[in-house]
Amino acid sequence: MVKSELIARLAELNPHLFQRDVERIVSTIFDEISMALARGDRVELRGFGTFSVKQRQPRTARNPRTGQSVHVGEKHIPFFKTGKELRERLNDSAGVEQ
Repeated sequence: MVKSELIARLAELNPHLFQRDVERIVSTIFDEISMALARGDRVELRGFGTFSVKQRQPRTARNPRTGQSVHVGEKHIPFFKTGKELRERLNDSAGVEQ
């Protein structure tokens, strides 16, 4: 599911809202999560999961084309850990809907 499909689905489930309002709500939520992660904060959505930032140490990698060693600097990457309720929902319904 891509963002536009999510917006369309939410607008369908909430006919009392205009699609442009649903789009603004979804964009605001994603923007707030992104800004919180950029500040180094953790975002927890109970039952769904937790977004956080992990730090990757600098390392030496290898260019697959040339085989030459390349230095890769320290990075910060987004990380998502599923919540218990989401994990259970995924595992309980595995293979049920297809």
